Amino acid sequence: MNPLPPLNALRAFEAAARHLSFTKAAEELNVTPGAISQQIKVLESYLGLALFKRKNRMILLTEQAQVCLPYLSQGLNNFSEGMRAIEQFNQTKPLTITVAEAFASRWLMPRLRNFQALHPDIDVRIDASKKLIDLNNSDVDAGIRFGSGNYTGLVTDFLLPLEVYPVCSPSLLNNKPPIKTAADLQHFTLIHGDYYYFGASQPDWAMWFKTLGINDIDSNRGLRYESAELVVKAAVEGQGIALTGSVIVENDLKAGRLIRPLDHTIPLDFAFYFVCTEAKAQQKNVAAFRQWLLEEVKTELNALS
Repeated sequence: MNPLPPLNALRAFEAAARHLSFTKAAEELNVTPGAISQQIKVLESYLGLALFKRKNRMILLTEQAQVCLPYLSQGLNNFSEGMRAIEQFNQTKPLTITVAEAFASRWLMPRLRNFQALHPDIDVRIDASKKLIDLNNSDVDAGIRFGSGNYTGLVTDFLLPLEVYPVCSPSLLNNKPPIKTAADLQHFTLIHGDYYYFGASQPDWAMWFKTLGINDIDSNRGLRYESAELVVKAAVEGQGIALTGSVIVENDLKAGRLIRPLDHTIPLDFAFYFVCTEAKAQQKNVAAFRQWLLEEVKTELNALS
């Protein structure tokens, strides 16, 4: 079976045949009459026959075109209905976003009510599983990823940078020696996160002490948790001092549930990014969420500057 002719040529012919006018067809398709004429020539060349004949400054359909037109009109109408059905399905199904648990619970969830207020017709589903989802081969619509930003084949938007620093509950410092320097942390339990979002460059207590030139403190002792969410909860509950990211704990710091006992930070090359496929970026629900997310980030960064 020969391949179908170009869709634009078929649409140009169907519109011109229905109106018996290149000018009206051009108006309907928002192109020039010359473009309609060119597309019909492409189709006639493909078919090897004429589709129109002129009579008294009018255009008429050839017999072959008259036979073809009803089938083509029905086919294009079915095609349009199919596209509308897909669009309607995409608008009614939940918008699924994959995101790390800590970012979802600590940054995204408190702001989602703003999105719902703007788009009450869009249901959002948050996938906070630890599995890295292939956005090209799944039903997930978009993701918020933490990494280098090098996501080949995906639409990528920079969201937020991240710094790592110690935090603890204010109550932890009650009846304890004051923390004036990093060396004073030897008197406190250290909370570790074994979630390795950063690969080999995972910032840990050993790295943090090393950037300060401190090598005589046992940085491996303390409590260990396998998620950033649990690390933050442990710090809020006063179990020790945690080394965690700025974005993850900003609300706890603002609310006074956590404090920074020392100012020293480790800036990271990794950051948070919004990602989706080119096809998903064109869908209304995804585009709405993407625009809202970028506006939320812009507002936050402006507030910090």
